[in-house]
Amino acid sequence: MAHSRYASSPCFAHELVLGERGYEAVDRQTEIDVARWRRGERQRLIDARLAISAAGRAKIAEKVCHALGTIVDPFSHPVVSVYWPFRGELDLRGWMKEMSDHGARIALPVVIARNKPLVFRAWRPGCRIERGVWNIPVPAEDERLSPEIVIAPVVGVDREGYRLGYGGGFYDRTLASLTTKPLVIGVGHPIAEIETIFPLPHDIPMGQVLLGEKEWKPPL
Repeated sequence: MAHSRYASSPCFAHELVLGERGYEAVDRQTEIDVARWRRGERQRLIDARLAISAAGRAKIAEKVCHALGTIVDPFSHPVVSVYWPFRGELDLRGWMKEMSDHGARIALPVVIARNKPLVFRAWRPGCRIERGVWNIPVPAEDERLSPEIVIAPVVGVDREGYRLGYGGGFYDRTLASLTTKPLVIGVGHPIAEIETIFPLPHDIPMGQVLLGEKEWKPPL
């Protein structure tokens, strides 16, 4: 794959040491520089996906839903965490309803507090909804589920399965706190693919990535 399709690597890359759990910064200033680079890359990718037309987003979402249909078997009644679309994310709510109608138990992630893991509240068609953090709709009833499959929206993602999100660290913190690790499937626009996020030890890779027609399973 041509390097020109990716954003350029940051100049601090040589100041990172690749360890068993990702890149480790040589010093505190490098950690700050990594965070600054991620903020810039995050904004670039969000701006790019917001520029995609509604029809274009719908076509990508349709392809992702088709791929998810080959992975998730609703008739086995799995607990699946999906999400409510935000800032140009793919809208999977039609697929979410279809999975619920066929027996899957659906959960939506809910932010309880800053620097705390997410909780997953049960969602059903027609259930009472309230506004959560950033005005994202969440189930009003605090019926909690433990997901076996997590559909995680990505801002950016690399071939190793490391996810660039909004910077709050909620997904990584949550996955680290779960007793049983679910299958995490990253979904997003094809433009979300980047060369690397320069993962640090707290970053947790996903098990599968679906970006429209692009699909891959990161190495274990």
